[in-house]
Amino acid sequence: MAEHTSSSITIEAAPAEVMGVIADFARYPEWTGEVKEAEVLSRDAAGRAEQVRLLLDAGAIKDDHTLAYTWTGDDEVGWTLVKSQMLRSLDGSYRLAPLAGGTRTEVTYRLTVDVKIPMLGMIKRKAEKVIIDRALAGLKKRVESTTGA
Repeated sequence: MAEHTSSSITIEAAPAEVMGVIADFARYPEWTGEVKEAEVLSRDAAGRAEQVRLLLDAGAIKDDHTLAYTWTGDDEVGWTLVKSQMLRSLDGSYRLAPLAGGTRTEVTYRLTVDVKIPMLGMIKRKAEKVIIDRALAGLKKRVESTTGA
């Protein structure tokens, strides 16, 4: 089983506001540096994205991939890779935990990536950590700028 990398951050907003930004895939290019295009391909009965195509440009890594999303209540979303040019697997999740009576949120991001090109495990985990840290920082900035925190 592949090892995963995880990290957490506290955001000055309620969990529902944080999840609202996470679920708004069309706006990912506005706040994530690597996502250049995001297209929801299908939605579940509740209207949440089930499959999303993402066009990534992270310098040396450019990829067009599709992810399948699974929503667990209002506080967790996970994803798995459906297809990709560069990746063998991509599994991750955001888990939200309310803090301070629900006025703040601890967001934990977990990620496991397996690329098609050979890469040392320690380099891969470092790359995962960079991806997670950038994603959490971008999410925090986006949520707090839209909520006025």
